[in-house]
Amino acid sequence: MSSTRIERDSMGELEVPIDALYGAQTQRAVNNFPVSGQTMPEAFIRALILVKSAAAISNSQLECLTQDQADAIISVCSELLERDDLMQHFPVDVYQTGSGTSSNMNANEVIATLASEKLGQPISANDHVNFGQSSNDVIPSTVHISAALQLNNTLLPALRHLLTTIEAKAETLKGYCKTGRTHLMDAMPIRMDQSLLSWSAQVRQNIQHLEALQPAIQTLAQGGTAVGTGINAHPNFARVFNKNLSGLTGVTFTAGDNFFALIGSQDTAVALSGQLKATAVSVMKIANDLRWMNSGPLAGLGEISLEALQPGSSIMPGKVNPVIPEAAAMAAAQVMGNDAAITIGGQSGNFELNVMLPMIAYNLLNSIELLANSTTLLADKAIASFTVNEDKLNEALHQNPILVTALNPIIGYLKAAEIAKQAYKEKRAVIDVAEEHTDIPREELARLLDPAKLTEGGL
Repeated sequence: MSSTRIERDSMGELEVPIDALYGAQTQRAVNNFPVSGQTMPEAFIRALILVKSAAAISNSQLECLTQDQADAIISVCSELLERDDLMQHFPVDVYQTGSGTSSNMNANEVIATLASEKLGQPISANDHVNFGQSSNDVIPSTVHISAALQLNNTLLPALRHLLTTIEAKAETLKGYCKTGRTHLMDAMPIRMDQSLLSWSAQVRQNIQHLEALQPAIQTLAQGGTAVGTGINAHPNFARVFNKNLSGLTGVTFTAGDNFFALIGSQDTAVALSGQLKATAVSVMKIANDLRWMNSGPLAGLGEISLEALQPGSSIMPGKVNPVIPEAAAMAAAQVMGNDAAITIGGQSGNFELNVMLPMIAYNLLNSIELLANSTTLLADKAIASFTVNEDKLNEALHQNPILVTALNPIIGYLKAAEIAKQAYKEKRAVIDVAEEHTDIPREELARLLDPAKLTEGGL
């Protein structure tokens, strides 16, 4: 019994696996692009199916498809989104034709196969499923839709969770002072809650910047078709499509004012990627602060102890490493790398079409996923659960000669520097050296050099 069947497209006949839901155009892409072994992300495929569903609803309402044809397509799209084996029917490599035509036709063919079976009469991948559309507006729209849904449903909730976790942890740490550090060197004291709230300010700013990009990423090229003119699409298709898509997703999508720009460029995706990179920079900073604070336990700072999650060495018994911050830092580094690729991809808009759309989509969605997952782990398995080593904090804090900075307004910078140098050299508390070299009473020195007071600023 044959394991293949014959399918036909405009280029002729082609063998396709007997049980494949797709047709000849998808098989050509599978044959032509054995590049990475990576297919388009599931989030992208799901968004693409939503495009086909919203298009069928719209074309039915605009009387461009019969109700039976539209109902079959809509029903099949709903069923596909529920299938556990969804991705096996979308085998096209990421590194395919730059327009993503192969992925568009893959979806058209799968839906057409299933809709034809459901209706009992032929549903065409091109004439029905793809009616009023072209790859050139479908794929740019799907880039936006998939990123918008993942941003709204995964990344922003994860960042908000990180924010609230940091702020809740900071509230419990108000009573702890530690040595501040600039250039990795001892500096003036800072409270632990102040240190954490600097992280929360970074996260909050990233959330605000991502939210500011949501209207742009929720603006779509759909309806522009081939080159942006809207050829073969109903004049009202874009408006009706966006209304229907918004109803399907619960996210508000709108038609672009200029389809030419949305098809010929990927500036919004580049802007979103840039902000994802900025978010990754914040994640890297937080992760590295945690690693330094946790370093030790004997030869490092040892200010905090991160939750012990797994053995840290295959040869050194008892070693426990800061695995979650390390994982978050690696994810952040990958997001920064993804942004470089997306930036180059964004430059590849040639006249009426950008031709690096699949790669842009792949990396954009990968960045969103990495950040959503790593920030959730950072919140739950590092920040929420670390403990403070108060004895270690105080040991460094009260021996810190930089505390003498508080005496600058009274004795001057040069005199204070002499006291600090002697305290360093003799490994003595600065209050003892200051008492010997100034006429300030010890009680007053204790008040002036109180680390907790110094975290409040002022003279």
